[in-house]
Amino acid sequence: MPLLQNNIAVVTGAGSGIGRAIALGYAREGAGVVLLDANEAAAAEAAKEIRAAGGEAVSFPLDVRRREDCDAVAKQIAERVGPVSILVNNAGIVRRNGMTGAEADVIKDWQDIIDVNLNGVFNVTRAFLKPLRETKGRIVNIGSIQSFVHVRTPSSPAYTASKHGVLGFTRALAAELGKDGVRVNAIGPGFIATPLNAQARATNPALVKSFMDHTPLGRPGTAEDMVGPAIFLASDLSSYVTGAIVMADGGYRAV
Repeated sequence: MPLLQNNIAVVTGAGSGIGRAIALGYAREGAGVVLLDANEAAAAEAAKEIRAAGGEAVSFPLDVRRREDCDAVAKQIAERVGPVSILVNNAGIVRRNGMTGAEADVIKDWQDIIDVNLNGVFNVTRAFLKPLRETKGRIVNIGSIQSFVHVRTPSSPAYTASKHGVLGFTRALAAELGKDGVRVNAIGPGFIATPLNAQARATNPALVKSFMDHTPLGRPGTAEDMVGPAIFLASDLSSYVTGAIVMADGGYRAV
């Protein structure tokens, strides 16, 4: 029996990279999947791919920064799809700039990254909290190795702060919602080759080397490498796991 049968899963940032891979993986395990992304066309294309393979999927455009839009799409999904029992907060951005650049750029980076990576997780979670409580659902947040450590080359204080925040939010919510039967966990990716960092990988080999020198498995991760942990945390295989983070970093934090 598929591990996620009879579940409705919402995945943010599902148009590409990790979010797309998780959405496709959930569909393979029997979940009906709702793909949300600011890039409406990309989410629709991924949903089409799922349906072509025999799965169930619909997509909606969503900018997670807009709280009122999160509320509106949650209402649409409740009316058109059904009660959500799995939520994956994956939408995120990264800019690897420090605090010593032009003041306007430093401020904009901070505001944009916190708005998407941290406020966005709050906005979406809040919007879906009622059905998740009703279904005794599962929330999977996408953290990072930077939920624990600051990657110094290059500097990225805003991103580090946002991912520390995601882990803190995960633990706090797990403690609060445990009595309702809702489990809340996170995945901690390491250096994952996705469209989000494609330009950096192409133009900055030193960046890639700095990560690989610290990664025992000696290779970048792939989006598909995140699917197993995401299925585990969304399924009954992890029925006694909450407030945890599953590191999928090739061993980065082991050395």
